[in-house]
Amino acid sequence: MSLHPGNPLIVQSDRTLMLHTVRAVVDDKGRPIKDDSGNPLTEEHPRYAEARDALAAFAELEKSPDYLHTYRITPVSIWNAAALGLTAEEIRERLEDLACVPVPKNVLVDMTTWLERYGCLRIERRGERFELVAGDADSLAEVLSHKVVRDLTEIDGEGRIWVGQLERGTIKQALIKIGFPVDDRGGYLDGDALTIELRDPTLRGDDFRLRPYQRMAAEAFHRGGSVMGGNGVVSLPCGAGKTIVGLGVMNLVGAKTLILTANTVAVRQWRDEILDKTRLGEDEVGEYTGDQKSVRPVTITTYQMLTWRRSRTGDFEHFKLFSGENWGLVIYDEVHLLPAPIFRVTAELQARRRLGLTATLVREDGKEDEVFCLIGPKRYDVPWKVLEGQGFIASARCIEVRVPLDRPLKPSYQSADARRKFRIASENPGKTRVVEHLIKSHGGDRILIIGQYLDQLTALARHLSVPLITGKTPTAERQKLYSAFRENRESILIVSKVGNFAIDLPDANVAIQISGTFGSRQEEAQRLGRILRPKSDGTGASFYAVVTLGSRDQEFAQKRQLFLTEQGYSYEIVDASHLLTQVEPGVSA
Repeated sequence: MSLHPGNPLIVQSDRTLMLHTVRAVVDDKGRPIKDDSGNPLTEEHPRYAEARDALAAFAELEKSPDYLHTYRITPVSIWNAAALGLTAEEIRERLEDLACVPVPKNVLVDMTTWLERYGCLRIERRGERFELVAGDADSLAEVLSHKVVRDLTEIDGEGRIWVGQLERGTIKQALIKIGFPVDDRGGYLDGDALTIELRDPTLRGDDFRLRPYQRMAAEAFHRGGSVMGGNGVVSLPCGAGKTIVGLGVMNLVGAKTLILTANTVAVRQWRDEILDKTRLGEDEVGEYTGDQKSVRPVTITTYQMLTWRRSRTGDFEHFKLFSGENWGLVIYDEVHLLPAPIFRVTAELQARRRLGLTATLVREDGKEDEVFCLIGPKRYDVPWKVLEGQGFIASARCIEVRVPLDRPLKPSYQSADARRKFRIASENPGKTRVVEHLIKSHGGDRILIIGQYLDQLTALARHLSVPLITGKTPTAERQKLYSAFRENRESILIVSKVGNFAIDLPDANVAIQISGTFGSRQEEAQRLGRILRPKSDGTGASFYAVVTLGSRDQEFAQKRQLFLTEQGYSYEIVDASHLLTQVEPGVSA
């Protein structure tokens, strides 16, 4: 490969990718142009956006400083690319087309090896039994060299490898840890049949119907009912209608369905959507929560409910919901939240069709491989900016407002350990003045203020005389406040981490984040997602991250922003002192 110095990408031998986001501005003789201070002028690299979108299909963004973004190619990122149909040749061509220097051969070899391993091992049904088969004898020999694999399988006199029905998930967990993702073609139990018709929009007099990408996502999961489909993850932005994709899948599968969600509010929203957009009646849709435990042909519950137990060593009393009914489909809403106990049950549910829904597959505990092997690979996703360009989600402007730490707190901050430093900076009282200014600047808008620490949120709610919703707020009270917000009787709500998920507030167009969970990328994405539903008047949304300048708070904010940067969002950086002296509302530096 020849050198292409004008290209933006450098591929390194450790599988890190360095993407230049800008380039120097030069005159007609190729000499750098400088500003009045003598600093070189820069502009966005003309191939940056193209490269960003290409890399997102098979690499993970790790760092995003202003001028140089760092990606990494991993086995899971390659296996998900393979599940979406990308080949080694296509990935190689993309890398070589974008790189300014030759791509190291070991990177191409590793990538090709990982791609070849996707689907190399398969689980196939043989009557009532399941056989582990491989495309080549060497792969079988390699995996059988591991004791954990031998312990989970049975080898007969002919050298065939058999997997117990209850071990399908466990063997897949073991094999992915040693670098062999399994293509499970063992088939599914059909579950009890249930006709789930979507309402005909022509009869309803409204415009409900699956959007093209929602229909394609449902079909990519189902694959005509074959063993090639029936498991996997659909990744779509918040506000893009993941619930509707779930309804489309339920319609295609046509069986009793168990739906797991993040909280009780999400349970009610799923129930409302099902009753509104399908022909199922109220007697066919049950809620299994702390308020009521009604098991129906379609039952909706929460992760928290299923993982509840009386003591740390007690049984998970509600796990019987998984086995007590003949489910044909299990839907995991916000699948990136899967708690460890649910992983265990999911390993035993491999005979059931499994759909995961999420805005981002990022897990801060690094268990993306667990989701991959137990729920299934990524079956469909769409870049956020693509749906924004098509008008299916609102355009969003992201602004990071940097606030100096209040002077009286500096001694305690300097003497604190790392965790305490983060909390002191996160709860910086100086943020209150910024929040007040932003509220005034967005008069007439619908504002969500989101944070991590209850003491901080309680004090702010009292100071602003604004309602506060936390995990302790009763469900009925939450729904009452959400209704007041939708009806514009309340224009501002303060929410804790419960606001990260399943808030259906279509007219919310401003979010102000005053504190977050360390470097949680998925949390940042979910919080932006609260304001991405298309607005009735076509206006965009504004997302503010208020952070303490030069602190642990600012460091973690940069980590939180990684996923959104990968999706094409950029954060304007605004100094709080400048913001507070602005006359024009909502205008940044």
